[in-house]
Amino acid sequence: MLNFLKKLLQRPKKINKVDISSRFQLVSRVGQGSMSKVWRAVDRRLEKTVALKLLDVEKTKRLDARFVQMKHKKPTEGEIAITLKHPHVVQTFEHGVTTKNEQFLVMEFVEGMSLSYLVEVQNEVMKKNRLRFVVELGEAIEYFHRQNWIHRDICPRNVIIDQSLSLKLIDFGLAVPNIPEYQAPGNRTGTATYMAPELIKRHRTDQRIDIFAYAVTCFEMYTKELPWPGGETLDAVVQHINLPPKDLQKLVPDLDPRVVQAIMRGLVAQPADRWQTMGQMLQPLREALAAEKTC
Repeated sequence: MLNFLKKLLQRPKKINKVDISSRFQLVSRVGQGSMSKVWRAVDRRLEKTVALKLLDVEKTKRLDARFVQMKHKKPTEGEIAITLKHPHVVQTFEHGVTTKNEQFLVMEFVEGMSLSYLVEVQNEVMKKNRLRFVVELGEAIEYFHRQNWIHRDICPRNVIIDQSLSLKLIDFGLAVPNIPEYQAPGNRTGTATYMAPELIKRHRTDQRIDIFAYAVTCFEMYTKELPWPGGETLDAVVQHINLPPKDLQKLVPDLDPRVVQAIMRGLVAQPADRWQTMGQMLQPLREALAAEKTC
């Protein structure tokens, strides 16, 4: 993996630009993030319906500027996504640059709903499948970490549940290699309410910031609440540093203690006291899921 990263970070520059209007038939807009637009499109080359993601040129430049001091240039979202092969990670078929200098990704089109929608409505789909969704998301993150990446933006908005009720992790625009150069203090990127304390304080970061964000996401999946009161600004989320999280067991009294303990340990402020790997955190969650299936 390290040899692969070395080659990727030292990649040669050779760009064959793609004319989006001639290659794709844009059907409808299906999503828009802070840095991109996503279209349902027909790929005339692949002869199939795909999700076409177009990254905003100026916003991408501003993000890349945060890493300009790095010895190795930050890999693009496409370069990261194309390497990922996992049942709970959205598949990317191709990436490149358009004739308008936009980075683009051609991905599988996932018909379904956002996890953020299920968090909000707390319907029967959520109630019956919640723990399985928790485990599937954890397995996607565990895989991502094993490939030596840090996602940096784990949150319900970046998760889709497809029509067969299988979970898919999406959006790797903020991801960086999990190597010392990219763990250095100072880079504060992500969604404020899911940021780990060390990220807020601009300390050194590693894969444990994803574990914290995953724990916040899991807490929200069970309660429809964030572990701390307050808004979505960085000023509000400084509470992560100064206040303990809400007690999940009190909010959901009949929840399996293994799930409670796993999530609450994931929310610990000090990285050294948190779960150190996703594999560790997943063990009690998998045990709870196995027990749930036998009931």
